Amino acid sequence: MNRTKLLLTLAGLLFVGALALDARSFFAKTSSHPPVVEQRLPNGHLHRVAPAPVATSAVDQTHTVIQPDEAPIQGVLPVVLGQPASGKAGPVELTGKLSGAYVKTGPGEAFAVFELSARMPEKVQRVPVNLSLVVDRSGSMDGAKLTDAKRAAQELVRQLRDGDRLALVHYGSDVKVVPSVEINNTTRRELLSTIEAIQVNGGTHMSGGLVAGAEAVRAYARQYRVTRTILLSDGEPTEGVTSNAGLFSEVGKLRETGITVSALGVGSGFNDTLMRGMAERGGGFSGFVSDSSELAAIFTRELEQAASTVARNVSMTLTLPPGVSGVEVMGLPSTRDGNVVRIPLYDLTGGQSARVVVKLTLDAPANAADMNVLDASVSYVDVAADLPSQVTVALGAKVTNDVQVVHANLDRDVRVHAIRALGTQQLQAAAEQMQSGNRESALSFLTNARKLFGSSASALAGELADVDKTQAAYGSAQSDSDVRREALDLKKKTMKNFGQSNSY
Repeated sequence: MNRTKLLLTLAGLLFVGALALDARSFFAKTSSHPPVVEQRLPNGHLHRVAPAPVATSAVDQTHTVIQPDEAPIQGVLPVVLGQPASGKAGPVELTGKLSGAYVKTGPGEAFAVFELSARMPEKVQRVPVNLSLVVDRSGSMDGAKLTDAKRAAQELVRQLRDGDRLALVHYGSDVKVVPSVEINNTTRRELLSTIEAIQVNGGTHMSGGLVAGAEAVRAYARQYRVTRTILLSDGEPTEGVTSNAGLFSEVGKLRETGITVSALGVGSGFNDTLMRGMAERGGGFSGFVSDSSELAAIFTRELEQAASTVARNVSMTLTLPPGVSGVEVMGLPSTRDGNVVRIPLYDLTGGQSARVVVKLTLDAPANAADMNVLDASVSYVDVAADLPSQVTVALGAKVTNDVQVVHANLDRDVRVHAIRALGTQQLQAAAEQMQSGNRESALSFLTNARKLFGSSASALAGELADVDKTQAAYGSAQSDSDVRREALDLKKKTMKNFGQSNSY
């Protein structure tokens, strides 16, 4: 069993184990997890674990572990509404809530849940867009995939409005660029003709295509409130920057300059971890498209998403106050510098939302009545105003030495979100094991997820049903392609379970 697999198994069993009859003896042997050592998971996310075990008996887990014979949590705490830093409300609303109103003195754990939502504008107005379309034309795209990709690109061109801009990049071993043009009847006809002439050739110089696509739109980014690069590939990068980490870094740099990146995989051979990771770090959408005939509809949705953006360059910053030493961001990439954790999020349209669940390691002071537990802020560019904006929220709790008071003031909704996130980590690991051909491990992770969701069965009935469907489909899979399809479907479900709405 490798280190990543072991960590995920323990993380799930820590919660699942409390449901067993011998839970007390299990926890007596289990360590707490202050996240000071970073472990990179297969999906590129960071998971932090402790360098040395700490006796669980010294750590209060009332917030984070379902205890034996625990009474169901019924209470619902009020949400804390974020305040605009400028005093003027922008389109993004931020709310936050802790897993309970009290924390126990001494070492402990807690969850926090944040919800971001973009308000629908009173008057919906389409935003002119500055796009680059970056299309893979490597040898593996030959046949229906390239034909469908070209048809989808042509449909995108037809749907662009006069005044929009589009650059076209296509890459094999080499990279060819059709410079950005403002859309009108003449340029539309020229683009349609150019797309029709694309032919397969060579390897997969994905990084070259990505950088070229970004450079093609960069010169016009100041003139347009929405600038986006849409990358399409059917395989693994074979030339230029080929590592996931290297491409993630490239995308992160582009986003810092205001260029959003969406990444779409088509067929059965693309690197889904790479595509999802680029979209997460690029603030755009990811898409896993098995049937290339669906590309036209997805390109249309991508255009609609870009043109109706109300907040771009969205990111969350968590600041850990004194007494809070560790934070695990569940299901999302994050970086930590001292007591500051940064989480890239995606561009939002009106009505779109995102959820962030974090697990905290804290040490509540015995001589204080209250404790500041976590400060959060979301920064973004208000597209309508074309100005930077920020909304902040501070979460605190009362301090007590009475564990019964802690339990009596837990929050039901946060408990459900936490269980969903913990179970979804197990689903994520199961999908990775499916793709690696480790059937026994995949089924074990699915079983862990089912136990977790089952601990809140009434609230997580849909998640339980999804696990049952996945187990049945995986059990009847007859080929590698069947297994890959089930793994990708499971990964799509994990994105939604983590509260992310930026996938096709």
